[in-house]
Amino acid sequence: MAVHDDCKLKFLELKAKRNYRFIVFKIEAQQVVVDKLGGPEETYADFTSSLPTDECRYAVYDFDFTTDENCQKSKIFFIAWSPDTSKVRMKMVYASSKDRFKRELDGIQFELQATDPSEMSLDIVKGRAI
Repeated sequence: MAVHDDCKLKFLELKAKRNYRFIVFKIEAQQVVVDKLGGPEETYADFTSSLPTDECRYAVYDFDFTTDENCQKSKIFFIAWSPDTSKVRMKMVYASSKDRFKRELDGIQFELQATDPSEMSLDIVKGRAI
């Protein structure tokens, strides 16, 4: 499975320049490509609603939070979205290429595997980050 250069470029922009809040990736014609970009002003709800209900995706989300010591922090989450309603073959392709794709994105702090929105709720993300 090839990874389009644009995927790495956009991820670096999210990580270093904070140009995006999230990036959604999809597999198309045997390579991972950028599906959607979320601007810095977008919310977690915007992110979750941008994931299709019946197709797998990879996503990266830049989660901002304030610690108990009142410090602004940010953690980058990798989310493997594999809804129960997606096709079995699609789930297999995404599952088998996930680790290789994730290695291409240097700087991911947490990983979530989700089959429905409740498995990646904002509370779960907060609980992992803080």
